[in-house]
Amino acid sequence: MAFLCACSSGPSQPDWQLTSYAAMDHFQQFYLKGNSGSADAEFARAKSELSSTGRPALVARAELVRCALRATSLEFDDCPAFEALRADAGPEELGYADYLAGRSERLVEETPISKLVSYGIKFKSGKITPAEINAAVDLSSEQGWRRPLLAWLGVQEKRAEAAGDAEALARIRRRIAVTSGGI
Repeated sequence: MAFLCACSSGPSQPDWQLTSYAAMDHFQQFYLKGNSGSADAEFARAKSELSSTGRPALVARAELVRCALRATSLEFDDCPAFEALRADAGPEELGYADYLAGRSERLVEETPISKLVSYGIKFKSGKITPAEINAAVDLSSEQGWRRPLLAWLGVQEKRAEAAGDAEALARIRRRIAVTSGGI
């Protein structure tokens, strides 16, 4: 009993922090696995919690996370929801927005998601190498991230098709079928 009391005696985080953190984590998981409906619902929940603080910078940060995740799956836009909040974003958020837009470079963390975002940004800017495309496929596969895996396999498919490599094309298409549940 004393242990339970000791654990609960510290200051607790506000509910909005706990709920928004959990919702953003679930959003990320659902998005990467390709479950769009659940991802959208979790993002809306996180955004609602963050909005309850009246702090636009927090919502801007969440919008950047969403744009970064979209980059992992080669889904690019100009991050319009962030742009609507740009005036309230801090220097770190502005720098990350420039990175996502391909206007600046950034040191890539050694986390799978950071690496995959980096590959997406390189793809968008036309600076990606075939080895990095393969690395993006392997990374997505290792993590079990269906959405980015299908996007990157699509890139490999187009490259094999353009090269006239029928053997590679057949192999890639089998992987796409397995990943999308077609086999």
